[in-house]
Amino acid sequence: MQLSSIKRFWISLVLSLPMLVDMIAMPFGFMLPNSRLIALVATTLVMRIAAGPYVKSAWAAFLKHQANMNTLVAVGTSVTYLYSLFAFFTGRDVYFESAAFVLVFVLLGDAMEEKMHANASNALAKLLDLQAKEAEVWRDGRFVKLPVSEVKIGDVIRVKPGEKVPVDGEIVEGSSTLDEAMVTGESLPVVKKAGDSVIGATVNGKGSFQFKATKVGQDTMLAQIAETVKKAQTSHAPIQKLTDRIAGIFVPAVLVLAILTFAIWYVFFNASLVQAMLYAVSVIVIACPCALGLATPTALMVGTGRAAKMGVLIKNGEVLEKVAALQTVAFDKTGTITVGKPEVTDLIGDSAALQTAASLESASEHPLAQAIVNQAAQAGLALEKVTDFEAIEGRGVKGQLAGKEALVGSAELTGADATWREKAAALQKQAKTVVFVALDGQVIGLVAIQDQPKASSKAAIQLLKKRGMRTVMLTGDNENVAQAIAKQVGIDQVIAGVLPNEKADHVKALMQKEKVAFVGDGINDAPALSVADVGIAMGSGTDIAKEAGGIVLVTSDLLGVVRALDIARKTFQRIKLNLFWALIYNMVGIPIAAGLFSGLGLTLSPELAGLAMAFSSVSVVSSSLLLNKAKIAGAEKQRSA
Repeated sequence: MQLSSIKRFWISLVLSLPMLVDMIAMPFGFMLPNSRLIALVATTLVMRIAAGPYVKSAWAAFLKHQANMNTLVAVGTSVTYLYSLFAFFTGRDVYFESAAFVLVFVLLGDAMEEKMHANASNALAKLLDLQAKEAEVWRDGRFVKLPVSEVKIGDVIRVKPGEKVPVDGEIVEGSSTLDEAMVTGESLPVVKKAGDSVIGATVNGKGSFQFKATKVGQDTMLAQIAETVKKAQTSHAPIQKLTDRIAGIFVPAVLVLAILTFAIWYVFFNASLVQAMLYAVSVIVIACPCALGLATPTALMVGTGRAAKMGVLIKNGEVLEKVAALQTVAFDKTGTITVGKPEVTDLIGDSAALQTAASLESASEHPLAQAIVNQAAQAGLALEKVTDFEAIEGRGVKGQLAGKEALVGSAELTGADATWREKAAALQKQAKTVVFVALDGQVIGLVAIQDQPKASSKAAIQLLKKRGMRTVMLTGDNENVAQAIAKQVGIDQVIAGVLPNEKADHVKALMQKEKVAFVGDGINDAPALSVADVGIAMGSGTDIAKEAGGIVLVTSDLLGVVRALDIARKTFQRIKLNLFWALIYNMVGIPIAAGLFSGLGLTLSPELAGLAMAFSSVSVVSSSLLLNKAKIAGAEKQRSA
């Protein structure tokens, strides 16, 4: 059975302890009894336990006429061990501790990487464990408790106070507040009522409600989040290809350099065979680019994991590099910058005007009608009975209220005079839709309606500008409406009157001059999300939009765009920082290991070279872990899952 890197590290460390005692005690004239024999046995066991995987990997690469990172470990430790074995039986000085401790230090870096992978896997497992184990499902005329695995789409499920929502669905009866922090990162409880969607694994507050299951099993949001994070953590950023190419050239070059080091010291500087060999082995060991191999995957793992806790799903490592080069962010308007649902913004006239309009519009299916009805409900106004209702195409609606004719619609339909039309014109200049309300032949009020920007839109746009981003809005709305919304939130450029099939073309046109991210939420946004350098799909959007995006926001909060770009950029910057540290160790360490500064008394034995190499791996892993502390816009207001 193959032992893990962590187990191999601890076993090798324990076996190497007697040699460590000898190394510490030797300057004081003390050595363990039979220290040479102990070193032989201990190092042989360490080579058997620890060196095997490196030797196998190096040999497999050699058969393909290649060299990899493990080649240097295998060559360095094998040369030292085999020479020490020869020296043991010929009565010469042995250097078993060099081979043993090099392997211990190499395993230290591998163990840290393995531990990080394990933590990432455990985090995903814990995420999936958030799901409720049972659900109270309506079956055969009563609610019965069933395992979540038996819940089917369309089942009606009851959730009591304090319980977890078992699967994704839509409330059909009741209301409550839900804590969605574990999935969306949003710290404040969210009010939910009939018609609202609920997410599996979120925690119910004090209310009770029933909902219809819409997604179960692997289709739930929680399962999709876990799968997306898992794929991202095992993906490769394009910069990793550069790292692999560097390693492919670097390893053979180091082997050649080690041979030259041995030859120069032995032939030209008259060093002993052993001393020349130790210089060569030190070069091989300190040059081992283990840290180079850790630089990208460790940062990717930590960065995507933290992003998921903030409600940002980064699908793969390629997105990180593209985000780093972005210059422009283009937005869809409806449902992305705006709420996506018309709301009453102004009422001219008394409550009777709103009551009349709502009573008449309650019989209409128009979206604007629903906005008026909702406003009346919020104002606590009772609706009157409507008779003889009639919808007049392109003009409005009419009907009878308590024997009086009521009209809601255009100025022409209601017979509005110049004074009322002037009031309406002032509202229309603000890109608001205005309906006139008339009762018994007299205009009694105006109702202005508009799709309002989301509360977070203006702040998000401002933060993007601070980061040097240019902002663009693409919308099918007319120029007046588009410009009014753009002015409210601070958008730089507006492209209005865009048909759904034209959005992708406009994104392509922007991409001819600069690197562009597109943010959208609807089916008609999917082509634009696909062609943009980076597609960012809003979590409130359709599945096809989320499938097209390279980054998915679990919530519809536009500040999520800023968080997504921040964490992606910081992750990529951390990868580059890791690569810098990995390479700088080699640039500084190789000349010292080769004995270039031996005249100044500055040299490195193989075991010290191994320690320096291990420290570079530890530095890279620690650097990646610091991503958890990096400052991200809005993250301090969220609670991690």
